Amino acid sequence: MNNDAGYPFPPGDEIHAMSLAAYGERRWPAAMHGLETLTMSPYQAGWRLRVVPSIGHVPVRKVTRRVVNRALHCWIADECGLSTVKNSLAVLVRVLEQAVRDGVLDANPARVAGWQQEYQRAQSERTTPRALALPDVQTLERLAASLVQRSSDGHEGWGDVVRFAAWTGTRFSEVSALQAQDVDVSTWTWHVQRFTVSEPDGLGDRACRGRHQRVVPLRPAARELAAARLESARHLPQARLFTGPDGSRFTAAVLRDTTRWDDVVAELGHEYLRRQDLRHTGLTWMADAGLPLPLLCGAAGRPLEDARRYLPPDRHPLPAQSHGEPPASPAPARTPGGGRTLFLQRPQR
Repeated sequence: MNNDAGYPFPPGDEIHAMSLAAYGERRWPAAMHGLETLTMSPYQAGWRLRVVPSIGHVPVRKVTRRVVNRALHCWIADECGLSTVKNSLAVLVRVLEQAVRDGVLDANPARVAGWQQEYQRAQSERTTPRALALPDVQTLERLAASLVQRSSDGHEGWGDVVRFAAWTGTRFSEVSALQAQDVDVSTWTWHVQRFTVSEPDGLGDRACRGRHQRVVPLRPAARELAAARLESARHLPQARLFTGPDGSRFTAAVLRDTTRWDDVVAELGHEYLRRQDLRHTGLTWMADAGLPLPLLCGAAGRPLEDARRYLPPDRHPLPAQSHGEPPASPAPARTPGGGRTLFLQRPQR
């Protein structure tokens, strides 16, 4: 048998520095050796439409279990069908198994277990998302305060991140990437355009795609959290409104580990609550406050039938203050000139 049949490449070969996409293209015949023709078509679709767009840019030697898990969760969140996720993961397993045979990896990080349970849980969320919402603002405040108290660095900002994510129905990765220029204070809306991800060389921001790029209304409690930060960032349109203790990006994993999230939610009686589940709280509260369904659909970044599941069972919205929401704060001072906050240029010295 020759190299294309699966023998390892000699040490130092250029293949060790390839991206996953380039490696898969180069070693595709060997990785798919013995695969039935009927199976090849869905595998090719999974590789081209999901694996490559998600993690194809990652160097093959830096593909870890964490990288694979993130891609898997993204496919589930994007509502890919069960067979679609299965085929996408299966082709990734084959390509990385070839990388093991080539000596590029020591073990196959795509051999993960338990993802079917995660898929079923996501299906359940889409059916009854209101069941995952916190009951009221007092519960949210206890959660935020407890996380700060248990955090290893005592960073008060962790509490504000949790509050803002809950009031806006967004993910921590989106809160991390929020810049001052993304907020329109004339309408108090947030144009969600990017999110923070963990990359081989550290944390970075990526542009949201499709329905994940959306407009989220900022309710009074969220405005209160953002107002002072917007005022401080008048001259810095790309300033982040929420950061970690060192003033930089953060991820949900960093927040979880630093604040001992799993222990805190268990102690408070919310064992079901994962970090990303706070979006269900925000969207449920928006629905209870009477946000029109089209706007709720846009804020959720979900199809209309999914957004409808956040509506109260009797379909009669509750008053806007029903969850103990504080009154609205005034918009931060700004010069006139249209929708977004108008950022002034610092004088040149």
